[in-house]
Amino acid sequence: MRSPFQRDRDRIIHSAPFRRLLHKTQVFVFHEGDHYRTRLTHSLEVAQIARTIARQLRLDEDLAEALALAHDLGHSPFGHAGERALDRAMADFGGFDHNAQSLKVVMRLERKYRGFDGMNLTWETLEGLAKHNGPVGDTSGSPVGKVAGLLEHWKCLGLDQYASAEAQVAALADDIAYVSHDIDDGLRAGLLTLCKLSMAPLAGAIVERVCGTDEVPLEPSRAIYEITRAMITLMVSDCVAESRRRLLALRPNSPEAIRQAGRDTIAFSPDMTSDIRALKEVLFERVYRHERVMKVMNGAEQVVEELFQRYLSEPSLLPEAWRLAAKERAGRRLARLVADFVAGMTDRMAMDEHRRLFDASPELR
Repeated sequence: MRSPFQRDRDRIIHSAPFRRLLHKTQVFVFHEGDHYRTRLTHSLEVAQIARTIARQLRLDEDLAEALALAHDLGHSPFGHAGERALDRAMADFGGFDHNAQSLKVVMRLERKYRGFDGMNLTWETLEGLAKHNGPVGDTSGSPVGKVAGLLEHWKCLGLDQYASAEAQVAALADDIAYVSHDIDDGLRAGLLTLCKLSMAPLAGAIVERVCGTDEVPLEPSRAIYEITRAMITLMVSDCVAESRRRLLALRPNSPEAIRQAGRDTIAFSPDMTSDIRALKEVLFERVYRHERVMKVMNGAEQVVEELFQRYLSEPSLLPEAWRLAAKERAGRRLARLVADFVAGMTDRMAMDEHRRLFDASPELR
């Protein structure tokens, strides 16, 4: 009844790591408001955009959707703040990277099937997750960077090559989704203003068009939505047009031709790439590094790093299954197990565990 890629998508959706994304931070911690994005809603938005682009380019929509839904499964609690904390804590043990962790989740950590660990996903889905941001191997195909230890036995994924067109679609859909919805959340939270946004690349002309044409101003919520939907349309249209140009020039006769093209085949135009880069700088300045956000994220990093160090020094504090696994490990292998456990936590669980194990915890408000 299902193709292999449909089965991959369904196994991802029905997995515990996917459900846990509901309580993992995108920009704002869950208790800061019910209407802000979480890692789960972000992943759903990425999947919708990925399907749209894949359909326009006549690619496999199910593979693109599966990759979009799975791309953040390895995120730690509190999003990038938790990732930074775990990466520091794991500095002597190979570091931590959420993209590599996403692959580990689907390959090893999900344990519910009778015959195998992981989700037993297709080669194409594993390849796309491994190379979410491009090639991760040297010229010999050996893995490099933080994924090296995880992928040392997976050279068969062609780590030195580019990913499939569908994986490239999922990566760009990720950019489109988070740039637009982080602006949406930033405006609703009062960290961004329409005045400031009107001077930003890409968004500025849209703000002027949406807010400057009517005699009666739009309600703020309607204006914000009209701006973000227009941004998504513009970025998707640019991606489709540029990708069609590149596909026409390459004339691939197989998926392998995409992998060996030597550059991204699915891409934004140079002008759009420049505008998105500049818009991300505005987001970093006005949203991600805003004093209010940084105060919460600094506290979140403290929570994650202290939990890691406490479990590493006292593995007996881990839940039973993890505690039994820890008895057989030491050094790097124990640290990696502790990182796997902490990375799997939701924001809420991390906060509850910190309160249980420590006399004082950051408020994260």
